Amino acid sequence: MAAPSTLIDTDSDEELPAGWEERSTGGGRVYYANHQDQSTSWSHPRTGKRKRITGELPFGWSKAVDEKGRQFFVDHLNKRTTYTDPRLAFAMEESSDPTKLAQRFDAYSTALHVLQGRDLSGQYAIVTGANSGIGFETALGMALHGVHVVLACRDLKSGNDAASKIKKRLDQAKVVVMQLDLASLRSIQQFARNYTLREWPLHMLVCNAGIFGAPWELTEDKIEMTFQVNHVGHFHLVNLLTETLKKSAPARIVMVSSESHRFIDFYSSKLDLSEVAMPKDKFWPILAYGRSKLCNILHSTELNRRLSPHNVTCNALHPGNMIYTGISKNWWPYRIMFLMVRPFTKSATQGASTSMFCATARELEGVGGMYFNHCCACMPSDEAQNTELATALWDHTDNIIKEALSNNSL
Repeated sequence: MAAPSTLIDTDSDEELPAGWEERSTGGGRVYYANHQDQSTSWSHPRTGKRKRITGELPFGWSKAVDEKGRQFFVDHLNKRTTYTDPRLAFAMEESSDPTKLAQRFDAYSTALHVLQGRDLSGQYAIVTGANSGIGFETALGMALHGVHVVLACRDLKSGNDAASKIKKRLDQAKVVVMQLDLASLRSIQQFARNYTLREWPLHMLVCNAGIFGAPWELTEDKIEMTFQVNHVGHFHLVNLLTETLKKSAPARIVMVSSESHRFIDFYSSKLDLSEVAMPKDKFWPILAYGRSKLCNILHSTELNRRLSPHNVTCNALHPGNMIYTGISKNWWPYRIMFLMVRPFTKSATQGASTSMFCATARELEGVGGMYFNHCCACMPSDEAQNTELATALWDHTDNIIKEALSNNSL
């Protein structure tokens, strides 16, 4: 191919100069055609970058061949055709180091940015707390890209309202609402039983639901509310669905944690398992939340250690600071505080981007036991990296559930 001709400056390095067109070969390599001198180049005429198209066609697209044998693309959702491969917009730069992963997303990315160009038809997912906020945006993005999504919600009415909103965006969306109350081991068991009876696979389990700022209260299982909803409930849910995840492998578990895991006590950064569920006389809502979020990361680490040999991986993440969702509803000062900082924080759909990245990113195939923020792997606290503590927490939580179930059966 000929070398690119002299170029005129443009506003963006990625913008093609006048007379140039981006095209792709049948094998997915991107090239550039110069209509002025009838030349072509494998490299971008301004940046010199080389790109390649990877992955499946976007949801709703298919390939076809015309009477002259030329390949074209059909957009069934918008009922149009084009000879331009729609994946060109998402072509990836070819790297000389195949082990180096580019940082594709950041704090401003949304859930739909992460899913651009993806067709996830045939995949099944469960998203807990999917009726609002980050959970809703996660479920919405998945459904818009072909995933069969179960909205696992405590309140069926709000869950059905959320499903209706998704259906308004895409009538063909596959969404099902199922009741799940993480404050009830009985409800969790019923949910898992109902899901298993449907004989659906499970490729993505997003443990998103949580509460923040709740006062001290015992659940029906006699477990402190924040600790049960944020940690124990998801622990029990994952255990009950483990065999389904293994049969569906490769599968992923996504644990929504928080940077609050770094602040678990006023005086110590160490987690005392004997008081991981804070007793009433020492209860402080923010600290209870931080402890439960540390448990999420430790749980994720231990899950990945146990399940990765079965091609089921697990990663934990921080969605963003003080995102304005229903999580702050428990006390009016928290609602005011979250409202005041709203202009300076992520939106719910930006908050869902890291959940979506952990659940679907190709570069995370077979990768687990990590902690992500802004779609980027980062280091959690030293306590969160304590593998012995992760194992001890697993045993401690398992014993709490066994004791609660034993008492409930009396």
